[in-house]
Amino acid sequence: MDPQRVKDVYERIEALDDRLGHRLRHRGGGPGRLSLEQLEDRVRDLTTYTTELRDLVRDLIQALAARPGA
Repeated sequence: MDPQRVKDVYERIEALDDRLGHRLRHRGGGPGRLSLEQLEDRVRDLTTYTTELRDLVRDLIQALAARPGA
C-alpha cells in the first residue's frame, strides 16, 4: 500500500463531494415539480459525479495494491 497515494485519493474524493455532493442531495419538492431543464442538470451532475468517482475508486485500488513510494 502506498499511503501517500491513498491520502491523495481521499483528498480528491473530499474535493469531489465538496464540488458536486450538495447538488445531488435531496432539495425538497417532488420530481413532478422539477422542470425538464432542472432534471437535465441533475442527470448531468450525477453523470459527472459517477464518472469521477469511478476513476477515484480505480486510483484507490491501485494505491492500495502499490508498493510504498512507487
